[in-house]
Amino acid sequence: MKFTKILFSLVFTLLGLAVFAQQRPPQPKVQQGQQQAPAPKLQQQRPPVPQLPQGETDKVQLLPGTDSLVGGVFNGQRIDKLYGKVKFKQKETIMSADSVYRYKETDLLEAFGNVRINQADTVTITGNHALYDGNKRTAKMTGNVVMKDPRMTLTTPSLDYDLNAKTAVYTEGGVIVDPENRLQSKIGSYDVTSKMYSFQKDVRVTTKDYNITSENLKYNTLSKIVYFQGPTIIKGQQGDLYAEEGNYNTLTKISNFGRNAYILTDEYRLGGDKLFYDQNTGYGYAEKNVTLRSLKDDVTIRGQIGRYWRGRGEAKVYGGGAIMETVLDNDTLFLAADTLYSREAKAPDSASMVFAYPNVKIYKSDLQGKADSLSYNRTDSVMHLNVKPVLWSEGSQMASDTIHVQLRNKTIDRMYLYSNAFIASEDTLKNYNQVKGRDMTAFFQEGDLRRVNVNGNGESLYYALQGDTLLTGMNKAICSDLVLRFGDDKLKNISFLVQPDASFIPPHELKEEEKQLEGFTWMSELRPTKQQVLARRTIANAGQPKPKPGDTAEIADNLKPGSGTAAGAAGAPKPKGAATAAATSQKKETPPAEAPQKKKRGLFKKKN
Repeated sequence: MKFTKILFSLVFTLLGLAVFAQQRPPQPKVQQGQQQAPAPKLQQQRPPVPQLPQGETDKVQLLPGTDSLVGGVFNGQRIDKLYGKVKFKQKETIMSADSVYRYKETDLLEAFGNVRINQADTVTITGNHALYDGNKRTAKMTGNVVMKDPRMTLTTPSLDYDLNAKTAVYTEGGVIVDPENRLQSKIGSYDVTSKMYSFQKDVRVTTKDYNITSENLKYNTLSKIVYFQGPTIIKGQQGDLYAEEGNYNTLTKISNFGRNAYILTDEYRLGGDKLFYDQNTGYGYAEKNVTLRSLKDDVTIRGQIGRYWRGRGEAKVYGGGAIMETVLDNDTLFLAADTLYSREAKAPDSASMVFAYPNVKIYKSDLQGKADSLSYNRTDSVMHLNVKPVLWSEGSQMASDTIHVQLRNKTIDRMYLYSNAFIASEDTLKNYNQVKGRDMTAFFQEGDLRRVNVNGNGESLYYALQGDTLLTGMNKAICSDLVLRFGDDKLKNISFLVQPDASFIPPHELKEEEKQLEGFTWMSELRPTKQQVLARRTIANAGQPKPKPGDTAEIADNLKPGSGTAAGAAGAPKPKGAATAAATSQKKETPPAEAPQKKKRGLFKKKN
């Protein structure tokens, strides 16, 4: 009986345990010494879209649509490996790829295959591989990288992009293409906000009209303006441009250059520290240390302001004085004036001209001169000096109302003195030998004076010396026409072509009023030196505004024919006022010191 009670208690206990067991999930049995097995990893399971807590909207979010996800620890890092149609979003940026490794601890994404980053629907970057840092918001793209925005396309092997600053950098070479231009360089960067590109090393820009090469250049895709800092060459069909700083507008074709800039055309080379050039109108404007070189006849003009009209073949240099350099008789001739103006021949029967005005000064080792104005016909090689011109050669002085110099093979061949012609020279005793007439023609041989014809109203006065120290008398003659012959830089004889009225006056009978012909003036103090010709002149009207780039009619407006000036002598203009200029600095160039000249006896020293 006692045994039966024990058996019933055991049955009820087992039934209670069975009911309790049905209320709990079954637990696997773990044998002693055995570890519990980890739960199996889920594969081919579509992850739920994560919901970020409020205040963490800057974090990288996984968007729905990924085919598969494998999570785990790899090489000590917690990584989610996502495959197929992977998309992530951070703020306004979406990145998609064939597969992505997400490094959980660093918020770093490594994307593979058909990588695409889109920022605010304006910038799109594609490539084969990308490293995206969600904390720094930076992306490093490699492999066939293409970056696009609405205004340009960039292709490069690799690209670093900062999504906060919206800047892209490449260092392995890149090519940028927009509707107007093609740009390439070794190193470059792009600011999405300002639309500014910066290029370095082997920079090349190709436009419809120009090819640009540089080492340091910037380009704005909005304004289409190229900025450069360093040696830059722009080559085009209408001419070439060079500068070391400045900008070029690829739409308007207007250039603003600085530092050693120049324009090079078939006719001229115009350079200066500052340079403006409009390709559409062919108008150029240069400032500071301006150099204008005529390539056809190797004439160089220097000054402080230069203007050039390509279509008209005209150029003008002024401001602080202008200096022309050319080779004459195997020697450099320097010509200075307030303004120098050059005009190319535009028709077979027209002439190429250079006009100098006012205050003209000339220096050559064996010839110096001054005049109010000068014109040089480069086609016929004739130089016209106007308004009381004076020339000095060795110890002689030549003056008249107008002087024309005929050149042949860049050597003086003839010289014409029109109206009130006067030639004088100083001897060793400070006496002045003199010849005057209505007109004179001087003939040269190999650059040396050989003969002078006096035509009309001829008069001569020269002193007879014994040696160089004793005066023996003075010869004075009046004759309509005279011929003077020279040799060894002195007068050899005088021929009177009609009956002269001549006399010889001994020294003791000489009166002071007889020692000079009427109209004689010795002007040695006006004889220019090389330093005076090359010296910087005071700039007039420095306060006037800078000429407008489109003002191409200044010469026609400011100059008028006639007036007896250099321009008037050739039927060309004369200025009505001082040239507009800006007070600018000039590189000082110390001219070489003049070698002391040996005292010459003069052309009119009587041969004994």
